[in-house]
Amino acid sequence: MSTPPNIIFIMADDHASKAISAYGYGINHTPNIDRLAHEGMRLNHCYVTNSICTPSRAAILTGTYNHVNCVTTLRTPINNQLPNVAKHLQNNGYQTAIIGKWHLGEGKDHEPTGFDYWSVLPGQGDYFDPHFIEMGTEKEIKGYATNIITEKSLEWLGSRDLSKPFFLMCHHKAPHREWEPDPKYRNMFNEDVQVPDTFDDDYKNRAKAAAAAKMRIKDDITYSDLGLVQPEGGSEIGERATLKSNRRKIPNPTELSNFKLIDKHTGEAFTFNSPDELHHFKYQRYIKRYLATIASIDDSVGSILQFLDDNNLADNTIVIYTSDQGFFLGEHGWFDKRFIYEESFQMPFLIRYPDGIKPGQVCEDICCNVDFAPTFLDYAGVVIPTYMQGDSLRPLFESRTPEDWPQIAYHRYWMHKDPDHNAYAHYGIRNQRYKLIYWYNEGFDLPGTNEGGEDQEWELFDCQEDPMELFNLYHDPEYKLVVEEMTQLLNQKMLSIGDRIEH
Repeated sequence: MSTPPNIIFIMADDHASKAISAYGYGINHTPNIDRLAHEGMRLNHCYVTNSICTPSRAAILTGTYNHVNCVTTLRTPINNQLPNVAKHLQNNGYQTAIIGKWHLGEGKDHEPTGFDYWSVLPGQGDYFDPHFIEMGTEKEIKGYATNIITEKSLEWLGSRDLSKPFFLMCHHKAPHREWEPDPKYRNMFNEDVQVPDTFDDDYKNRAKAAAAAKMRIKDDITYSDLGLVQPEGGSEIGERATLKSNRRKIPNPTELSNFKLIDKHTGEAFTFNSPDELHHFKYQRYIKRYLATIASIDDSVGSILQFLDDNNLADNTIVIYTSDQGFFLGEHGWFDKRFIYEESFQMPFLIRYPDGIKPGQVCEDICCNVDFAPTFLDYAGVVIPTYMQGDSLRPLFESRTPEDWPQIAYHRYWMHKDPDHNAYAHYGIRNQRYKLIYWYNEGFDLPGTNEGGEDQEWELFDCQEDPMELFNLYHDPEYKLVVEEMTQLLNQKMLSIGDRIEH
């Protein structure tokens, strides 16, 4: 009987595919993460079922959609009595651990279960000198969060029971807002990063939700997001200046006049006299901090791969790198996620398994985060329970995609007009070419109707002809049959997974 593979699942928070060099966009260099693609497979169409941290993590752990696991928003913690993939693996001889970001609630009813060892950040956690809750006991650990999570993961791997296969979930806080890099990487980007073509998007030809969202780098990013403070009074910088390190928004560009900001770490001052100056600075400051924060994650992946090499574990260990969702890197002028629009919807997914996956492959099939748990169980030789709603990705990894593979991804975002981002509630599907979105908001219409409040709208995008999703074709007569077909597919998908909108 062959030995079940070990599984290391490495997940970042808000890591966009475009910020991984293996995806070919050229804005970042991630050589260690890239190894997984070069020595295994890269997935180009892996999608999140709800593009926000807590619901995505619940879907990954349970293999169910959020209307089933009841983790629909950032404020709905998981019931840890629910079955999950770690419990199934643990019951079938695996040694299990989760280290890093949990973000599924705190306290006895919501702490991790199914893990022989767990040490997790409370809430979002801090980048520097973070607190960890380790097997129920809270403690502060000095250092930088990414490095600490890596060290803890390596310590657990080194002290594990050698007689058992292992399942490790290594969950990084980075590169989540506020994008604080390790000090050694703060100045790693000397040249400016190319600004996305859609940075100055005017949101025409789209649903109202696009223009309503408060996620613009120009207008909605805050001082602390960018590691900046403003001198009290606003003009001169001196030893007695009192700094405001709050989350206030940078002022409207029309108010600019010798406007100054200060780097909270170095004291360096920046002065702006025009909107264009400020907008350019804000984008570059944002993207460079974001990418510099990822550098430590890439180091972490390299350390874990080196451990496997040094201990002759590489061949029989599945290593996955992903993120809990995508992220906007200035596309449409935005930061953050939440939307079914592609940059937010797409999850990076890279996998290496020398004993079972040929190197250098690219998968174009559609898959979702509810598929992860069934995949782990399939490789472990554990029967996939009927409550799980995803499908094992193993056939895709072995280049034998079934003819009836469901080439559809479903997304539903529940937090209608959340106070921080004003993102509208919506659901929809994407297939290999088209994307259909219904902004149902608070009207709770059934798909296929046009009744409801003024904010309720439909969008259809041709992802092949319009990959930047700039032109809503829902009311275009030439796409009438496409609308009908996609609406039918949406209805079928919702019926198959048991999701519905209540009147």
